[in-house]
Amino acid sequence: MSKLEAILSQEVEAEIQALLQEAEAKAEAVKREAEEKAKALLQARERALEAQYRAALRRAESAGELLVATARTQARGEVLEEVRRRVREALEALPQKPEWPEVVRKLALEALEALPGAKALVANPEDLPHLEALARERGVELQAEPALRLGVRAVGAEGKTQVENSLLARLDRAWDALSSKVAQALWG
Repeated sequence: MSKLEAILSQEVEAEIQALLQEAEAKAEAVKREAEEKAKALLQARERALEAQYRAALRRAESAGELLVATARTQARGEVLEEVRRRVREALEALPQKPEWPEVVRKLALEALEALPGAKALVANPEDLPHLEALARERGVELQAEPALRLGVRAVGAEGKTQVENSLLARLDRAWDALSSKVAQALWG
């Protein structure tokens, strides 16, 4: 090989080596850039997943808290309904108690006071004997109504005006206030 060929061959070889080094450097730079982008993308994705996880965890905790609150509210409602049922049972048992004649008489007095000039007093047939003396004293007629329980009804002239005074109606009217007091006593 001639000297010229050797020089050309060396130059070509040097140029090839330079191109290879440049290509390797560019490839290394591209690789580094790609790795940095991939790392940044991976970190961003990890942060997004972590944020999604925290949000899902907060939603699950909120849902759990809501379920617990709902269960507590439902349980409290059931307890209050049980209290109300027992109070009704106690009221319904009053006619068998020795103090019932005095209770029904007081209910009748309150009804008559609320309706001055009443002409009749209506009560359950079983309660009429307890009200006979009061009816004579007040000059009102006694009338039987089997459906009327735990109370009385004063009836005005011509039957247009009536005042009912029963323990169950009183319980119904007072239940909101009573139930809040019961709840306060039970749960603070």
